[in-house]
Amino acid sequence: MARRRSPGRLVVPQAAQGIERFKAEVMKREGYAADPNRPDLVKYEVAKSLGIPLRPGYNGALSTEQAGKVGGQIGGSMVREMIRLAQQQLSKRSP
Repeated sequence: MARRRSPGRLVVPQAAQGIERFKAEVMKREGYAADPNRPDLVKYEVAKSLGIPLRPGYNGALSTEQAGKVGGQIGGSMVREMIRLAQQQLSKRSP
């Protein structure tokens, strides 16, 4: 049986800074005011735009659905951009 990785933990921990920088770039392109020095704060802006009362600190009153909408908006945007970049790289290769 394969070992499971903890959610939110990167396979390559040294990539954390690059992932956070990528998150800021992607979310800026999506129209959010993402601070490149604190890209983790974009989740509050995303939550506000979705009408979800996410606040710093404990958010135990949020439903799983609400939390998923915020994370899904951010993660989904990042995945779409990664796919776009990969397709762009593949199209540059000669057959």
